[in-house]
Amino acid sequence: MNFRYFLLRTLLATAFIALITISAEEVCAEHNGKVQILLLGDSTTEGSIPRLMKPEGPHLETVLEQLLAAEGDLPATQVINSSLSGEYIDRLFSSGRYDRDVAKLPGIDYIFIRYGLNDRGRLKDFATEFPEDFHELLARLRQDHPSAMLIPMTVIPFSGEERSKEINDLIFEVSREEGLEVFDIYPRYAAELEKGHNMLNYRRYNLAKVPEKYHELVKPFVIKGQVCVMSNELDAILGDLPGWYNDRHPNLAGYNVIADETAKYLGKILRDKKEQ
Repeated sequence: MNFRYFLLRTLLATAFIALITISAEEVCAEHNGKVQILLLGDSTTEGSIPRLMKPEGPHLETVLEQLLAAEGDLPATQVINSSLSGEYIDRLFSSGRYDRDVAKLPGIDYIFIRYGLNDRGRLKDFATEFPEDFHELLARLRQDHPSAMLIPMTVIPFSGEERSKEINDLIFEVSREEGLEVFDIYPRYAAELEKGHNMLNYRRYNLAKVPEKYHELVKPFVIKGQVCVMSNELDAILGDLPGWYNDRHPNLAGYNVIADETAKYLGKILRDKKEQ
């Protein structure tokens, strides 16, 4: 009886240890063995409308992973897109989203930060409050992800050259004060827009402003009372409507520009790290 009891206890203990090991591997599988990249930002990073439309082809975070993998000499990566439409830094904190979705992510290595567009529209004293909020975000990220490289980004051309410069100048100023290098995505995106001003943005237009005779035509593109088109397929018919091209959010082509430039930027960092 003593031997059987000992054998049973040993088997139970072994099974328990195995269960703990499996559970630990499952918890850590998300970050072990892969470089963890976090994207923080607003709708120009999240891509809320493209996701709702479920277009063919991968989105920003997946394209970035694929481009880095295609290089062949870089480590495996996982890109986590924790961005939200309409978000600005103060709301990231006040909504509780930072504590819920960002603070406790495991094993983060690189954090790309792109805010400013919504901050400019929401803050009463943008020139003062935005830098303060940005400094606070960087401090929290350093506290919660001490091993991560923080990479502030400029905004893409969205609100016009003058407003974009106002935002980006503050991003450069904060980054200098924090001793951080800015990933300046603006020039590449602006250069791509020179090939065709409306190539990189989707069309979002109030259905009520579309002539009724076209409502059946646009029906497959309607989301919450708005006609949302990822590319130029309806331009020939509706392109003369006032404001048809006003929405400057990226379409998949726009996100691919961001992904491509980000892969080049991060690829150099990863290679330099390998050589150290």
